[in-house]
Amino acid sequence: MGWLFMPFTAMAGHASAKSYLDAQFTYDQAHEDGTRQGLEILASSCPGNRVYYAAAQLTTNGVPGDVFAIICLVRWNPRSADGHQFGYKSMDESAGPCEAQCPARILDLLTPTDREYANDWRARCRANLARRSRRLADGDLVRFSEPMTFSDGHVAREFQVIRDGRRIILRAPETGGLYRVSRFMERDWSIVPKTRVHATLFS
Repeated sequence: MGWLFMPFTAMAGHASAKSYLDAQFTYDQAHEDGTRQGLEILASSCPGNRVYYAAAQLTTNGVPGDVFAIICLVRWNPRSADGHQFGYKSMDESAGPCEAQCPARILDLLTPTDREYANDWRARCRANLARRSRRLADGDLVRFSEPMTFSDGHVAREFQVIRDGRRIILRAPETGGLYRVSRFMERDWSIVPKTRVHATLFS
């Protein structure tokens, strides 16, 4: 599905992308053969009105079925000059979305699937959650899996961590230069173990 844009007035009173998309994906329809099929959003998230993640459950004649993930790219621009303040592009997990920051509470609701792209997407989401949960202390030395190149031309893999409240600043040990890395906690890096020196006493 491509992008769909609209003004706020077309959102039927919904005050956020999350509430609008929850309503859009929820339905219960009767078919000519007498069966009823529906879709229920069990849990969803849309932090910053940027990416929408949802656990959606299929139902047939009121009987709950499989639970799968819906992902939407979201554009939320209240100051849009053309009047199209809200837009979204929807897909399900079997499309293998690049966006893989789905919260654990949504992933935990999904039922097992044999779809390769869906399983790959779930694995990437779990890996990103594990990365974000890593604990860093002020002064830790981190090593990236690949060298990082910055606008000043500096290229390196290892940096010392400086904690400034919730912000993380990286210091290059060789030059003392300070750097910021976007989505740092989601990147592939590891903490360099500290060398412990044991003193030996001589009599």
